[in-house]
Amino acid sequence: MALRRYWGYESLKSLQAEAIACAMAQCDSLTVLPTGGGKSLCYQVPPLLDGSLDVVVSPLISLMKDQVDGLRESGYPAAALHSGMTAAERRIVETALRAAEIRLLFVSPERLMMEDFLGDLKQLAVRRFAIDEAHCISQWGHDFRPEYRQLAVLRQHFPSASLHAYTATATPRVREDIVEQLQLKDAALLVGCFDRANLIYRVLPKTDVREQTAQAIARHAGEAVIAYCLSRKDTETLAAWLKARGVRAAAYHAGMEPEDRHRTQEAFADESLDVVVATVAFGMGIDRSNVRCVIHTSLPKTIEHYQQETGRAGRDGLEAECVLFYSAADVMRWKGIMNKPPAEAPEPGTEADLEAARKIQLELLRGMQRYCTSARCRHKALSEYFGQAYDRADCGACDVCLDEVEEVGDGTVLAQKILSCVARVGQRFGVGHVVNVLLGADTETLRRAGHDGLSTYGLLKDSTASALTALVYQLVDQGLLTRTEGDRPVLKLNEASAAVLRGGRAVRLFQPKERLRKRTARGEKSMEGVDMELFDTLRRWRQEECQRLGIPAYVIFHDTTLAELARARPGRVEDLVGIPGIGEHKQARWGEAVCAIIAACVPPGRVSPSR
Repeated sequence: MALRRYWGYESLKSLQAEAIACAMAQCDSLTVLPTGGGKSLCYQVPPLLDGSLDVVVSPLISLMKDQVDGLRESGYPAAALHSGMTAAERRIVETALRAAEIRLLFVSPERLMMEDFLGDLKQLAVRRFAIDEAHCISQWGHDFRPEYRQLAVLRQHFPSASLHAYTATATPRVREDIVEQLQLKDAALLVGCFDRANLIYRVLPKTDVREQTAQAIARHAGEAVIAYCLSRKDTETLAAWLKARGVRAAAYHAGMEPEDRHRTQEAFADESLDVVVATVAFGMGIDRSNVRCVIHTSLPKTIEHYQQETGRAGRDGLEAECVLFYSAADVMRWKGIMNKPPAEAPEPGTEADLEAARKIQLELLRGMQRYCTSARCRHKALSEYFGQAYDRADCGACDVCLDEVEEVGDGTVLAQKILSCVARVGQRFGVGHVVNVLLGADTETLRRAGHDGLSTYGLLKDSTASALTALVYQLVDQGLLTRTEGDRPVLKLNEASAAVLRGGRAVRLFQPKERLRKRTARGEKSMEGVDMELFDTLRRWRQEECQRLGIPAYVIFHDTTLAELARARPGRVEDLVGIPGIGEHKQARWGEAVCAIIAACVPPGRVSPSR
């Protein structure tokens, strides 16, 4: 059985069998499975079963490379053609293609649309095209890429081939757009469950984002963490700060030299680096399955982006944390970016398209803001956004259901003090100035304005700047205070402000609790029976092995495989059969080493003689 031989699995996950059946029948399809749901297997299995050549359209070289490396380590005949290869490497792949030795070929949409390349493919009898990351085709999705729109011409060039689109995040509107743009014929629509039950979602008020990030990383010491920032400068500053505190961290953004980005990716993949502080340029091409925490230090601009980026956590099915530090200031920042005129004058006739795209982005941003500011189950909110019902009353795995945000005492009085200060400074200053007045800061700006003599000066001197700033932005979010847009935004009172100041409206303000849990009760149960000392020893062995071989750690074994080994403690190589993730190739290559580690770590009476 191909599944057992190459991947070491005994059964398929939900909808994988249906997606594979569509591909085998050459029926066009759109498959939407959440990250970690196994969509890659849906297009990897069919060419093995019928001995065909299938082509996978993939948006990133790093994504292609990681998939091909992983498949080859399992003995699977896969290859990629991309601009990062030498002429000699390309010739080897082309020779193997002509000899019908390749079952799966990965290419970018740009290369696929080259006239010469299309001509070469027509000589190879391609049976199916798999369009990975298919949300890139829709302007209503995230990471829209215009070159994906050209893929509809595949129907003209390869009339006998079937088209199969795959994505992890697509609302009903985006799904309709994918089908229309690719011109899928009578397509089967396979939509899996969007809920990632193994993820703990937290949206916490942003106070001191550096310290908050450090605390989240400390909950996952020695484990893989991705911290997303909005700007390149933010990534470098935060990474340097973490390194100074002894964290194995590095920055990653598109402005770095290619070799530096590659070095960071490789170090993260071989587990010699724990934390990557990155812009959203990082992650799509990283297939590390044991990321235990994803941190958003700033607001993602859409829920689709958020779902995609948090989806990089816990891809192995084990519990992982996703924490977002929210401030209304980030909403303002995104609006400023979206409202900026293009760097170059738009081509004639495209102004309306640009304006339509801007409105779409602002609408999607509002959806992200609503998600952050609503006090409802995060799992339920995400499921319903993607068009699925969520029946559980309590997910037990988000800040709302875990009761991790507490109400600030005397919220109305606090609000009145802040609003009074805005009034006293003449509604002509920004958040930072108002906060400094309330704290009683000794600055030249305050003295020059005469604001050190106001009745509100030092009124909240026992607070901190970060905590007070978070409270101001909560008032903005609740519509109790207005913050103007533009380069120099100021705070203004409104009708709701007046109601609060008169005592006619109560205000609730919130702050995160001091200590958060690393695992939920469900997460603790998933690791029951696992010998954690043996698990850690196996992880160290895997790290040494992947660094020796120059391959990513997950290519050897996922954490779920190591956890099962540490639970079952098999004593012989033949006992590895049935351990998820250990196929024939890996059993032969690493079986003896694994059994030797188990024998050395576990007393003889605790090693399982057979399974």
